[in-house]
Amino acid sequence: MSSAQSKASLPVIKRLPKYYRYLTSLQAEGRDKISSSELARMMGTTASQVRQDFNCFGGFGQQGIGYKVDVLLSEIGKLLFGDGELLPTVLIGAGRLGTAVSSFISRDTNGYRLIGAFDTNPALVGKEVAGVAIRPLEDLEEFCAENKPVVAVLCVPRQSAMELSGELVRLGIQGFWNFSHYDLSVEYPDVTVENVHLGDSLMSLGYRLRNLDNG
Repeated sequence: MSSAQSKASLPVIKRLPKYYRYLTSLQAEGRDKISSSELARMMGTTASQVRQDFNCFGGFGQQGIGYKVDVLLSEIGKLLFGDGELLPTVLIGAGRLGTAVSSFISRDTNGYRLIGAFDTNPALVGKEVAGVAIRPLEDLEEFCAENKPVVAVLCVPRQSAMELSGELVRLGIQGFWNFSHYDLSVEYPDVTVENVHLGDSLMSLGYRLRNLDNG
């Protein structure tokens, strides 16, 4: 990682996909340039914040005259997707949630390549999710040795995640997209983790709806 990238905090990194999404829409509309203030309005932030975010990665060299949409999109795309090589990924838990998220994993635009899916339910073994055959969990070690996935998507209950996570790290997994309600980042601080708590998001929505009178 370059010294510029190493300066980026997690909140800045988490804003990059949103920048990428808005810039993709702008490009589709045929926009050539955009100012930091206009981009800030779209993002719900300030022009100063936009410039600070971009300065974490070298600034992209367009300040003062507006940013070129295609340059920004290209540079942020490199930050998010590297050289375009797709990260080999396995899905652990191929039930309803796993099936739902598998389509996101397997879209090339997201930077991942789903290469394996595993479940303990014999009724699911042999079926497919996103074009990948579901295998029994006992095949995981041999599969990882042969195919060397670096990302695991956990769509299993908390207890299963607790039992499996150490094994997955031992098998070479470097990153988790974790839906299990078990905070892997506490247990494995050297592994990159994105914890997804759908219930937290739903409760936050409920709070905001119930407290509209409070602003």
